[in-house]
Amino acid sequence: MDQAPGSPRDPQGPGDQGPRDAKGLPTCYRHPDRETGIRCTRCERPICPECMVSASVGFQCPDCVRDGSGTGHPAAATQPRTLAGGTVAADPRLATKVLIGINLAAFVVQLALGDRFTDSFDLFGRALLSGEMQGVAEGQPYRLLTAMFLHGSYIHIMFNMLSLWWIGGPLEAALGRARYLALYFVSGLAGSALSYLLAAPNQPSLGASGAIFGLFGATAVLVRRLKYDMRPLIALLVINLIFTFSPGFNIAWQAHIGGLVAGVVLGYAMVHAPRERRALIQYGVCALVLLVVVVATLVRTAQLT
Repeated sequence: MDQAPGSPRDPQGPGDQGPRDAKGLPTCYRHPDRETGIRCTRCERPICPECMVSASVGFQCPDCVRDGSGTGHPAAATQPRTLAGGTVAADPRLATKVLIGINLAAFVVQLALGDRFTDSFDLFGRALLSGEMQGVAEGQPYRLLTAMFLHGSYIHIMFNMLSLWWIGGPLEAALGRARYLALYFVSGLAGSALSYLLAAPNQPSLGASGAIFGLFGATAVLVRRLKYDMRPLIALLVINLIFTFSPGFNIAWQAHIGGLVAGVVLGYAMVHAPRERRALIQYGVCALVLLVVVVATLVRTAQLT
């Protein structure tokens, strides 16, 4: 929560016919959401058009090509892809682990250096601090980013990092590392921008929750896209929103809502973009959301100066 303080794929054996939908039509062994009538000529697993590689006779799956079909296709043509078109990494949770490590390291520095360090990098619009006016409106826009890695207490960072691990890990595996990181940072900046725009200028806030709520939003879009049961996710999101708006918890709700809305928008672009223009649409929407962040920041700065 933002406080205002003070799989990789699981290849099946050659004999497996792949998952089937209610009508009995096979689905791609690497993309379970895609129906297909094509099978690999070597292992006979169902493969979708994105996965099939032309061979001398018929089509082969990327695994069989890598094992030595001799088709001559470049490695990029047979590289496994996530649902969103990202590269399947050897460690599909690496970025999540790195983000958790950065947050924990920043918290250790906060404990070691005290409030002076935190006050130099948390988020607020404009206030008198250490005898001078400081804040985003005073030429410190970096606070929109650095506040995403600071936390106000042990409980604060514990809940945020647990949420990041539970939600972020599976989402990173589904999107791919680059798209996941774009989602995380753009959602976090959107949360910071809305907090800067709507909160009192001297009200500080900090925490990774804007980005984490963005992951919540994108996960909801992904779950709906895959037609999984959304009730557990909705229940978890509702609980978080109840805490967000409950009096006494001292939570910057603006960051949560800004991150959530950005996450839904970005998540939809990530998982619904047509394959032919997928990267263009995905990163183009990220750029548009960043543009909104910049405009909101400039408008608020003009109001405060």
